[in-house]
Amino acid sequence: MKIFGVTGWKNSGKTGLMERLVAHFTAKGLRVSTLKHTHHGVDLERPGTDTHRHREAGAQEVVLASAARVSILHELRDTDEPRLAELIARLTPCDLVLVEGFKNAPHPKIEAHRAATGETLLAPKNDTIRAVASDVPLPDLDLPIFDLDDTPAIAAFIETATGMAPRSIPKLANDCFALPPGVNWTPVDKALATLRDRLQPVAGTETVPVGQARGRVLAADHMAIRSNPPGANAAVDGYAFAFAGLPAGDVVHMPLVDGRAAAGAPFAETVPMGQAIRILTGALLPNGVDTVVMQEDVQVNDGTLSFPAGVKPGANARAAGEDVAAGKLALPAGQKMRAPDVALLSALGLSNAKVHTRLRVGVLSTGDELAEPGTTMDIARTYDANRPMLLSLVEGWGYAPVDLGHVTDDRDILHQALNDAATKADVILTSGGASAGDEDHVSALLGETGSLHHWRIAIKPGRPLALAQWNGTPVFGLPGNPVAALITTLIFARPAFSVLAGGNWLEPQSFLLPAAFSKTKKSGRREYLRARLNDDGHVEAFKSEGSGRISGLGWATGLVELPDEAAEITPGTMVRFLPYSGFGIT
Repeated sequence: MKIFGVTGWKNSGKTGLMERLVAHFTAKGLRVSTLKHTHHGVDLERPGTDTHRHREAGAQEVVLASAARVSILHELRDTDEPRLAELIARLTPCDLVLVEGFKNAPHPKIEAHRAATGETLLAPKNDTIRAVASDVPLPDLDLPIFDLDDTPAIAAFIETATGMAPRSIPKLANDCFALPPGVNWTPVDKALATLRDRLQPVAGTETVPVGQARGRVLAADHMAIRSNPPGANAAVDGYAFAFAGLPAGDVVHMPLVDGRAAAGAPFAETVPMGQAIRILTGALLPNGVDTVVMQEDVQVNDGTLSFPAGVKPGANARAAGEDVAAGKLALPAGQKMRAPDVALLSALGLSNAKVHTRLRVGVLSTGDELAEPGTTMDIARTYDANRPMLLSLVEGWGYAPVDLGHVTDDRDILHQALNDAATKADVILTSGGASAGDEDHVSALLGETGSLHHWRIAIKPGRPLALAQWNGTPVFGLPGNPVAALITTLIFARPAFSVLAGGNWLEPQSFLLPAAFSKTKKSGRREYLRARLNDDGHVEAFKSEGSGRISGLGWATGLVELPDEAAEITPGTMVRFLPYSGFGIT
């Protein structure tokens, strides 16, 4: 069980905050229990009730049971008040215990504060208080500060601080891939919008060290534990002083105080008004100064600093929290962590990150004609190019690739393979057998689940796309042709996987560039051509549009996307170029 507390003086708003937090977490499917400490002899029933009479007669423990709840009243009498750990041990296991009061217990807490009470903060006196929720700004407190009424932000902070995970991950609806009745050909944009609107995360959550979070998707908003920078400091090597104490004149002369301020070695005293101090880059500004003049602009003679007038107030000084203030959003849920994001969370004091578990993407090849590369020279067999290609894509996208192997066109074997796949993967990619022919066993088996939907997408190449669920696991049935399999994976599976992994919907990067080819395109389907840039920055198309020409995938550095409408492309026509790098192919 995770334990987090809410403390504060009387009338500070702690009970209201507790109430809102309980409602917030239970709405997310978490089981929440509460403990409250009181400084007076609380009684929960009126004199004269049956259980009150039992207690008055001398019963040590009275249990009141009904169909709605069970209450246990335990009389301490001459025994000591139990400690918090003993009370928690009595609770039924749950996801989170929220504790009100118990300010001296060792669990982490947030302090509620209302200025109208006139009470001082407990925070500086209690190192178990990790943040403050206040109805007024508290600029000088070196802790995360939240608006007392900002329940989601406070809850996100508690989730991060405790490493809390949702109780379960919701499954996709069985009809999530259904298209409107009567739809035969689905435009690409409509297909993408359907996926974007119907999908939700299926990956679980865990807590990992921030230094190991690169490539992981954040499962909660992450709030700054400490401001960056944590204190006002110098941006350059130079001399610091109070701008208000500058003397008049074209040239400023100021006496220097003894000592200096350096990064990690602050000057402990106050700099008098009208005097300056030597300061180095990154050093905290000593009390009494707010402006820094660069050392290149000054002269120092016999303990006197001289420099031309005109320095602006606050020059070369970084304000505390000017990057990110404590308690503010550092990175949102859904952010895929990169090295710069690791740096940001580290700088803001977060040692751990709550992330989604890596999406497990299973890849299964089907078809009697397939063979492992190099295992046969039989020209009637085709080497399996799809599975290694797709597994490589999945790994490059930061997901966990699961090699499900190759199965022949045998429904019993395929049935068992899908059963096995659903236990090993969060989403399954199949290639081949996704159409509606006699040997399209993938479609036939998925159809038995009642969740199969054939998407006849107005796209070239890659028209058939089967979407279904097998034992609750989403399945993307790709065409067997490697060119079509790659393009449908990039256009449809990539953004869908990001959402299933807990991330954001991904739009492909694109540029309008002049064509270096000619083509007449008919209306009705969106087309994707294998393409690359020439030395002039114009877009060349592969010499053949045949979807069996796998070499064109390696020749290309991206795709040209031609619109659904008819088009006449001639050299110089502006076309939309989608680089491989924008799809995460490097």
